[in-house]
Amino acid sequence: MKYKTITVFTDHDNADLVSSAMFDAGAGGVSVLDKQDFLDLVKSDVIWDYVDESVLSRGDEVKVSTVTDIDDGDFTKRLEARLCEMKSAGGLSYGEIIEDEIDAADYENEWKKYYKPIRTANVTVVPTWIKYSPSDGEKIMRLDPGMAFGTGSHATTRMCLDMLDVNGKDVIDVGCGSGILGIAAKICGAKSVYMCDIDGQAVEFAKQNALLNGVDAQIECADLLEGSRTADVVIANITADILMRLSKDIGSHLREGGEIVLSGIIDSREQEVLDCYEQAGYRVAERRSLDDWRAVKLYRK
Repeated sequence: MKYKTITVFTDHDNADLVSSAMFDAGAGGVSVLDKQDFLDLVKSDVIWDYVDESVLSRGDEVKVSTVTDIDDGDFTKRLEARLCEMKSAGGLSYGEIIEDEIDAADYENEWKKYYKPIRTANVTVVPTWIKYSPSDGEKIMRLDPGMAFGTGSHATTRMCLDMLDVNGKDVIDVGCGSGILGIAAKICGAKSVYMCDIDGQAVEFAKQNALLNGVDAQIECADLLEGSRTADVVIANITADILMRLSKDIGSHLREGGEIVLSGIIDSREQEVLDCYEQAGYRVAERRSLDDWRAVKLYRK
């Protein structure tokens, strides 16, 4: 099945009006590629660990796009008519309108070829559509990246997977996302696993992935700091700011002799995070680096 894409070139001030014209013409959804939106977010209170500065090199031209049924031959005519009407009313400015086609199967499956089995020290993450014969003793986790917030390919997740030492232990996975770390912990012999995330959609994905791997774990939409649960190992692969915020309270969830595994730390912020946990009474047992990211394993002093 094929779909039609329609893109209108405009500028930041007119992007909302062009989007409105697309909806008026019958679009079910609209995407806007605008450098200014990124700049506005940078100036806001949104927490950023790092910024890809290549985004800043984009020009000021804005692309407003939508996808329609290939058989809807009148969509572009309706859109053009609406744009002309709005332009005549004053204020609207836009440039070229481009049509293209995409094949649904190619579009939906193109991303699959970029995923391969990811082998770490403790578990190998294998996409569900790939046939894979594990070696003796190799632990396998099946995952569908199409429905996941995390796939094991990112450096922060891979370091956590390499640092898992959970056999016979109770584990908490804070901000679990797709559930990959909690599921891996159970596959690697954890006695019990509790996963939580404040994003309800992430929790649903984690539950689906746990079911896919036959893993029994408690997974819920919750903030760890509001509960009293304790464990031998607490894993948190989040962002530097949230990790620092957790430093004073995460210890109430860690049993005597337990350990904390922290990841999601961009290299430039590692010392900030370590300073917070040093002040909270922890010492570093292990440090890892991969690409521009850092992960640490901590014990109480």
